[in-house]
Amino acid sequence: MSNDLGKSLIIAGLLLAGIGLLITLGGKFNFLGRLPGDIRITRENFTLFFPLGSCLLISLLLSLIFWLFRR
Repeated sequence: MSNDLGKSLIIAGLLLAGIGLLITLGGKFNFLGRLPGDIRITRENFTLFFPLGSCLLISLLLSLIFWLFRR
């Protein structure tokens, strides 16, 4: 039981460190939000932004990371 708790704490720590890096270096990732598939509709008084391509990329990367940790 403590073995599973230890793995969970390590994964949570790495995830928090990764989020911290993204926040710190966030300005350098200008390609997020401008990928093909990101939808942006701009009208006079209305702007709709749906980052579909960015969400798919982030989902793919997180799925790969979690798959690697399960092995």
